[in-house]
Amino acid sequence: MASLKGRVVAVSGAASGIGKATAKHLFSLGVNLSLTDNRKEALDAAVEEIKTQPLAEGVSAAPKVFARVTDVRSSAEVNAWIDETVKELGGLDGAANLAGVVGKHIGKHDVTELSDEEWAFVNDINLTGVFYAMRAQLQAMKKIGGGTPRSIVNAASTAGISGNAKNASYSAAKHGVVGLTRSAAKEVGRDNIRVNCVAPGVIDTPMVQTLFKEMADGIEKIVQEGQALGRRANPTEVGKTIAFLLGEDSSFVTGSIVTIDGGQIC
Repeated sequence: MASLKGRVVAVSGAASGIGKATAKHLFSLGVNLSLTDNRKEALDAAVEEIKTQPLAEGVSAAPKVFARVTDVRSSAEVNAWIDETVKELGGLDGAANLAGVVGKHIGKHDVTELSDEEWAFVNDINLTGVFYAMRAQLQAMKKIGGGTPRSIVNAASTAGISGNAKNASYSAAKHGVVGLTRSAAKEVGRDNIRVNCVAPGVIDTPMVQTLFKEMADGIEKIVQEGQALGRRANPTEVGKTIAFLLGEDSSFVTGSIVTIDGGQIC
C-alpha cells in the first residue's frame, strides 16, 4: 500500500464503531489524526485507546492526535473543527466523514408514521453533517493548495443504494450522501482531490448491536439469507477500505460507491 505516513486526516464519529476502527488503523499507519465526536467522554477514551495501537512496519514514531468535541449539525462547530485541525496539524490531506445515527423507530415506522423530529434528527446528522464537514474540508484543501493529492471518504450505506421498508429517513439520508459525493467528485477532481463513499452493510458496531437487540430477526435474516458471506463484518474491515480510498493506491478512483457488505447487494 502506498504510504499514508505523515499525512493529516480528519475523522468524524471517531468515538466508536467504524469511526474509531478507522482512526485506529490510520494511526498504526503513521497518519496524523484530527478526531471529532459529540460525546466528550467517549471521544477522550477513544483517543487513549487509539494511541495504544502498535505501529506498522516502517512507522518509527507515533503520529500526532488532535481531538475536538463537535456537533456536526452545526456548521459553525464543523468549521471551527477544520480550522483548528489545519492550525494544530499543519494541513489537511484527507477526511473520513463517518458520524451517523439511526432513528429510534427504524424497522418500526413506515413513511406515514415517521415524525418530523425523527426525520430531521437522522437527516441533520447523516446528510447535512456530511455536507458541512465536506464543505469545510474542501475549502481548507483548496486554500492550502499546492497540488498535493487529497481524498475524502463519506459514509453512505447499503441503505443508500437500495430502498428498505420502515427505514425512510436513514435511507433517504444515505442516498443523499451518494449524490453529494458524486457531485463533489465532479467539482474538485481537477484540484487533485478525490471524493468517494463507502456503503457498509451489517457491521458489528455498537449501533448495529443495539439494532440487533431490537430487531434481531430482521438483521439476522439479512446476514444469513441476503449475504454471500453470511456474517457481520468487523469495523476494522471497513476502516481498511477507507484507508485504501484515502491513499494513492486508489489514485484513479473518485465518485465511487464502494460496498462493504459481504455480498448483500450483488
